[in-house]
This record gives sequence, C-alpha cells and structure tokens, in this order.
Amino acid sequence: MILVTGGAGFIGANFVIDWLAATGEPVVNLDKLTYAGNPENLASLANNARYIFVKGDICERALVDALLTRHHPRAIAHFAAESHVDRSIHGPAEFIRTNIEGTFTLLEAARAYWNTLTGEQRDDFRFLHVSTDEVYGSLGPHDPPFAETNPQQPNSPYAASKAASDHLVRAWHHTYGLPVLTTNCSNNYGPFQFPEKLIPLVIANALAGKPLPIYGDGMNVRDWLYVGDHCAAIRAVLNAGQVGETYNIGGWNEMPNLTIVKTICALLDEMKPDPAGRYERLITFVADRPGHDRRYAIDARKIERELGWRPAETFATGIRKTVRWYLEHQDWVAHVQSGAYREWLARNYGARQ
Repeated sequence: MILVTGGAGFIGANFVIDWLAATGEPVVNLDKLTYAGNPENLASLANNARYIFVKGDICERALVDALLTRHHPRAIAHFAAESHVDRSIHGPAEFIRTNIEGTFTLLEAARAYWNTLTGEQRDDFRFLHVSTDEVYGSLGPHDPPFAETNPQQPNSPYAASKAASDHLVRAWHHTYGLPVLTTNCSNNYGPFQFPEKLIPLVIANALAGKPLPIYGDGMNVRDWLYVGDHCAAIRAVLNAGQVGETYNIGGWNEMPNLTIVKTICALLDEMKPDPAGRYERLITFVADRPGHDRRYAIDARKIERELGWRPAETFATGIRKTVRWYLEHQDWVAHVQSGAYREWLARNYGARQ
C-alpha cells in the first residue's frame, strides 16, 4: 500500500487512477478538499476496495501519524500543494502553510514511522516529493533547459514555497537519512485540471463565448507535459529512482502561451464549431502579472537515461485528448465553477483588462 497526499487534485487524482490501473496496489488518499480538491475526480473508484479516501490536512501531525500506523504504507507520494501562481500573489500565507509547513509535518511523521521499520521494509520505504520547474526561476530565450543541477531561483511566492519544500526534503535525507526522491515537472495539462489554469480556462471561456485572457504579449514560453506521462514518470521514479536524487520531468514541448491558445481555438473550431465565428476572435490581451517568468524548459535526459522514461504523448496528441475530455465532461466543469471560482476570476482578471 502507498499513501498519497493531495490525491483529489488534478495531478494527484490522475496519479491515483493510473496507479491502481497500472499496479493494482492499494492507495490511501489524504486530501483536505480545498477548492481544487474534487471528490468527483475519483468517482470511478467509488466501489474500488483498493482505494481509501481520508479527508484531512497534511499539517495535522496526529492524523498523519495515525494513518501511517494504521495502514503501514511502503511509500508516501506527496502531491498536496497550493499550486497557482496568481493565487500566491494575492494570498501567500496559505502557500507557506501548506507547501512548507505541510511538507515539514509529513517529513517528520515519515521519519518517525521509518525509524520503526526494520529489514526490507525499512530499506524499501520511500518518500517521493512532487515539485515544479518554477523553483528554478526564468530562462532567457537561448538558455539551455533546466537540469537537476541548476540553482533554484524562485520568483513568485508559490515557487519560493515549493523551493523551500524541496530544500526540506533534501535536508531530511542528508541529516536523518530519510530515503527521499524529488521530481520537478513542467506545466501539466489534461483531464480534471481546475479551470484557473491556462488550458482549461481557455476551453471553458471559449465554449461560454467569454474573452480568452492572455497575459502581456502572450510570448511567455512553457514546456507542456501531458498528465498521464507525468504519472508514468512518477511510477518509474518510485520504482527505480536512486535515493536522494532529483529527477526533472518534462514533455519536450516548449511553446508560447499564445500558440497554446490558438491551438485550442483551432481544435474547438473543428470539434464544436461556434455559429458566431472562429474562437480566436475571443483572444484578449490583459496586463501581465507581477514577476511573470518569461520561459521555462526542462532537460529530461536524466530520467530517460537512468530510468528509461520518455513522454508517450506529443503536444498535438495530448492537447487533442484534453480538449475532447473537457467537451465530454461539461457537467464536471459546471460543478467546479462555483460562485467562489467566479469571484476569483473577476478578482484576478477584472483589473487587468
């Protein structure tokens, strides 16, 4: 059995579903169910005896201790995090609490639990920390992609909180010997992504005939990774990664935001034409956000060289699957677009017009 934190969120839910399908190994999912944690993401597992859901906060040490004692997991896969840069700019306190204090709490609970293990159980235990490429800062247009040896230079409260958690994980390994693994991924996209992020936001707004907001000139570049590929990479790291090592996970798909939006518009023109005209007419440039990193790119050669992983999806195949999923799951989109979500959109984008 493994313990997953944040398994009702976007990446966590995809990982839990993929894990059970690929391995059959039971999962305990600890999730606080904040705005982005959605039980509907895991509705397909409602009658699966190998899946256990626990609502709770990773900052509650007694709860984490009790789960480790009761379920005796062989690994912890730590996804739980506040993850949206814009939200971190408006309210950094929650990012400090969840991403730093929460990771500290988990590390201490894991260390205490690991110290009770003996023999092969102790040798085989792993703490896998899921992080982001944003800890590395911003790249120039001709800089080489981020490698695992790049210095961390975070530029947003979100990125700083994740960098801090990365350092805690590293320190708990080097100081206490805790068997840890860290992954730093590029921008994920795919099913179940909360529509505050670029791709699902553009799809939802386009279908509703609303403006498609693009920060600045739209030429901020990201490396895009289909979430299913990310899940496969994490399985590979958990299975065979070298203890104490960091593995960068990327999609080999560098693309500016404006190209992403135009690609989505073209797919929607094909799959669900709008009688009012082409969806590109809705593109609207808005004022850039503070400290907006210009370019991210991931050098994923280490994980390919050492663990044999490489993404199966190109951006063309992954984005087509994603747009199709959102078109087929409009009920899911409607359920997550609550009043609080609409208030957030107005707060974040309204003043940028």
